[in-house]
Amino acid sequence: ITSKYSEFLPSAQSAEELVSQVDGLSGSIELLRAGIEEQVQRDLNVAVAEFTELKQQLERDTLVLSILKKLQEFDTAIKEYNTALLEKKYVVAAQQLEKARSSLKMLESRKGFELKILKALGTELTVQTQNMLYHLGEEWQKLAVWKLPPSKESSSLESVMHSELHLCTLPSKEEEIAGPPVASVLQAFAVLGELRTKLKIFGQLLLKYILKPLISYPSLQPFTEELSDVVILRFRCEDPNLDHSSPVEVFDKIKFILEVLHKYLLNVPVEQRVEDKKECRVTLAELLGDMIWEELSDCLIQNCLVNSIPTNSSKLEQYIEVIKSTEEFEKALKNMQFLKGDTTDLLKYARNVNSHFANKKCQDVIVAARNLMTSEIHNTVKITPDSCVALPKLPDPGSGDHLKMQKTSKQLPKEMVNLENETKLSQYTFSLPTCRISSSVEKLMELAYQTLLEATASTDQCCIQLFYSVRNIFQLFYDVVPTYHKENLQKLPQLAAIHHNNCMYIAHHLLTMGHQFRYRLTNILCDGAATFVDLVPGFRRLGMECFLAQMRVQKGEILERLSSARNFSNMDDEENYSAANKAIRQVSKANKVKYAVVCRCCPWKGTDISAEDADRLYSLCRIMVEEGPQVFTPLPEEDKNKKYQEEVPVYVQKWMTFKELMIILQANLQEIVDQWADGKGPLAAEFSPAEVKSLIRALFQNTERRAAALAKIK
Repeated sequence: ITSKYSEFLPSAQSAEELVSQVDGLSGSIELLRAGIEEQVQRDLNVAVAEFTELKQQLERDTLVLSILKKLQEFDTAIKEYNTALLEKKYVVAAQQLEKARSSLKMLESRKGFELKILKALGTELTVQTQNMLYHLGEEWQKLAVWKLPPSKESSSLESVMHSELHLCTLPSKEEEIAGPPVASVLQAFAVLGELRTKLKIFGQLLLKYILKPLISYPSLQPFTEELSDVVILRFRCEDPNLDHSSPVEVFDKIKFILEVLHKYLLNVPVEQRVEDKKECRVTLAELLGDMIWEELSDCLIQNCLVNSIPTNSSKLEQYIEVIKSTEEFEKALKNMQFLKGDTTDLLKYARNVNSHFANKKCQDVIVAARNLMTSEIHNTVKITPDSCVALPKLPDPGSGDHLKMQKTSKQLPKEMVNLENETKLSQYTFSLPTCRISSSVEKLMELAYQTLLEATASTDQCCIQLFYSVRNIFQLFYDVVPTYHKENLQKLPQLAAIHHNNCMYIAHHLLTMGHQFRYRLTNILCDGAATFVDLVPGFRRLGMECFLAQMRVQKGEILERLSSARNFSNMDDEENYSAANKAIRQVSKANKVKYAVVCRCCPWKGTDISAEDADRLYSLCRIMVEEGPQVFTPLPEEDKNKKYQEEVPVYVQKWMTFKELMIILQANLQEIVDQWADGKGPLAAEFSPAEVKSLIRALFQNTERRAAALAKIK
């Protein structure tokens, strides 16, 4: 152990010394590292600061250099612009202006680096641009010169005749050096972004003074006059009496104008900048077409194609020529690059002729119907059971129905087949009675039938539109006539009666109108929709309400006039008799007056009637009997009205009562008893026992004979 210890001790001591040396060395290293880091960090901060300063200096120098470069470019562009402008190299001049504008925009976009000179440069650029536009405008005016009428007269045919467009055809020698004048001027406008503005103004003038007048005035004919260096486009008037031009003629005129413009002005390609900043090559015709085609096509549709739509379905086949001419017109415009794309609204409108025909026909029908409804009611025509509107022949029953009917008949017993009554109805049983209606209503029904007949030969869509237009006619009548003629229908009894007949006449036809055309219309309407029966009650009610309202007015007037008769009492007084006679003569032709006279002549309250009163009452009643039937005169021939006047009791409720009253006024007691005939005579049919007894007591004195007569009245 001792020996091992003696060996280990020196090693342990040397190890401790070594550890002590390592700790000292580690401390020295740490001090050295701290010193180095401090020195390096100090040097690094100095280097970064120097680098940042150098970088900022470089950026300032670079910015100054770029600005100086752009200023130089601006100055160079302006100088080259002035040189090109003097040489009339308009495209080059315009391009140099755009370069100057681009340089100026870049300078203005530099934030934090503003120069007072930029404002002066902007002013200079604006001045030079306007100067350029002025020179281009001068050149443009030489290429296309307008000679227009005074603005106040621009809408008349005579003023349009003075409109001219002069197109330059040959450039001068100076212009030949710079290239084609038209292309140069227009390309310069395009570079400056002013081409569309110039073309828009030109297009509006072209529309207003050339294209639209050619569409609106059929007599205008365009022609050209070629001189040495100019082509003059002007008009001449050929036939001032024309109302409308055919689309074919109008298309030819428009095409002629555009061909002249295409030859001398529009066939020029220009570089046009689009939205994605790329330039594309287009022709002037294409640009002008984009600007004016929509307005031009609308004008062609509204003032040309609309007027060419047929008014009769039989002329629809002839419209194919218009469709072909429209296609050729658009094809020619596409060849001139005036149009692009496939089908325009103009061609679509022409091809959709069936729909436009239906719309136009429906509109014309409604307008014609309304004109008839607002015409005078008192112009009448006579309608008899034999009268009828000219109708188309109805189709024969289908073979299937015919076979079905035969099959059913064979299955029935022989003795049950013939169920027909031996007494047949008259052929006029379901006819409208003889009467007078307004001639306008007769024409209205003819219009309705003709429209339905037109529908049978039309396409399905047109057929449906025409059918419902006919329904609209009658619904319009229901609303328009009572309102438009309201005052006359209230004041004039004859018009109220005619209106009643008109409504009944229309209702009579509406009952069968739908059935007559049911199997000749489109399948959609054949399923039960083709009917007018639902309108019948409304028309009957319309006529009856107006007529009854007038009857109430007449009743009031009659009773008011009868009120001056002083209840037909004291007829022995001359003044009372005169007043009663005047009242009777005023109302002698009124049916309602009979009831009023009966009521007022009969002494229900026990008033006595003297012999003189009875005679005068009888004379007044005789006036009624003689003049009253004269109201029944439906025929102009007086001798033919007798049978109608004999039918007065059928229509006048109290006519027989009135005649029995006359008999009583002139009869004796025995004659009255005989008329009574134990309650079975004609007197008993009109008067009650109490009424007869009251008359006897009023007419006869109180005697045994009167008492005996009264005893028999029971």
